[in-house]
Amino acid sequence: MEKMSRALERAKMLVGMDVDEEAAQEEASSSSFFDDFNRQCTLSTQQSMLVFFNPIKFGITFTFGNLLALGSTAFLIGPKRQLDMMLDPVRIYATAIYFASIVIALLCALYVHNKLLTLLAIILEFGALVWYSLSYIPFARSMVTKIMVSCFDTEF
Repeated sequence: MEKMSRALERAKMLVGMDVDEEAAQEEASSSSFFDDFNRQCTLSTQQSMLVFFNPIKFGITFTFGNLLALGSTAFLIGPKRQLDMMLDPVRIYATAIYFASIVIALLCALYVHNKLLTLLAIILEFGALVWYSLSYIPFARSMVTKIMVSCFDTEF
């Protein structure tokens, strides 16, 4: 029963309803590390809509995040093996498009400073990232291609 009342108090706090102060202090003293961590890692609506309000800032962080992800996989499997896998004939075009989209996104964000072009470059980079990632899964790109063709087929 006590767990149920604590869960109800937490739900009230999340919704913004008034909570009994004694129960809130009791919960604050008994909260675990993960409760504190989750409370500190929540995004407000403004923060989660960063891509629309400030696409230049989001484009820079998203692109550098992609570069860090590539660096981390190179760290895990080794840079030579990573480069060999990226230059494999199966995925060389996907790799080239992915790196070109990274360069375009950085150019639009850092030099052009146009929000619309940066937003389009982010969308291009995300699509290239998905296509590049699908190249590592056997038959994934052909499956996605067939699904997209069947969804957008205009012949009846």
